[in-house]
Amino acid sequence: MNDMTHCAACASGAKFPIAITMAFQPIVDTDTGRVFAHEALVRGQNGEGAGVVVLSSLNDDNRYAFDQLCRVKAIDLAAGLSLAETGAMLSINFLPNAVYEPSACIRQTLAAAKRAHFPIENIIFEFTEGERVDTAHLLKILHAYRAMGFKTAIDDFGAGFAGLGLLAEFQPDIVKLDMDLIRGIDKDGPRRKIVSHTLAMLRDLGVTPVCEGVETIEEYRALADLGVTLMQGYLFSKPSLAALSAPDLPRRPMN
Repeated sequence: MNDMTHCAACASGAKFPIAITMAFQPIVDTDTGRVFAHEALVRGQNGEGAGVVVLSSLNDDNRYAFDQLCRVKAIDLAAGLSLAETGAMLSINFLPNAVYEPSACIRQTLAAAKRAHFPIENIIFEFTEGERVDTAHLLKILHAYRAMGFKTAIDDFGAGFAGLGLLAEFQPDIVKLDMDLIRGIDKDGPRRKIVSHTLAMLRDLGVTPVCEGVETIEEYRALADLGVTLMQGYLFSKPSLAALSAPDLPRRPMN
């Protein structure tokens, strides 16, 4: 779909048919015990999971409206919860295939941030590797967002389409390692080696790693042994519907 077709679709006034809200899950800096960022996760108005909301209603006609609605809702809720005042960042997931031209599609986001007095330098835009997207188009978006002052992140690294090829072209601020790489890392030698080498590569590239899906104290300790400090998962906090939760920080292992 070319830019003109996208423009026509956006101008058509298509609406997303379901009311949504957001749940917030913290990304924890285990060195300081502070929340580094809160990720905004889409939910139905009554707390229905993202799969229910997206799979039941998302289509090509309303993809743009859904992406815009999620951005604005995340910023409005975060501002109402005084998220920026805590010193933490707001991480918003976006759909690259819903962005036809970065400078045009960012206008509602900028307007929402200005209206809510939410600093754009406190916003991270993350995208998942799971959506197949034209690399040149994605790079255009990422470069534009960085130039505007937003932070960028690759989510679910190691589980999708983008992988090392994209990382060679663009180094985001953050890479979130997929939970399937983290699961059982304390007792899985190959996973531990893969994660260890991935962390070394990211650090050499100047990219901040985040390990997501941390669920057990053993996984936490194995990651801490590898030098990971930013973690996210049920061990620290489940997503809180329209609220910010204080993470439960396990005791760091003794060296």
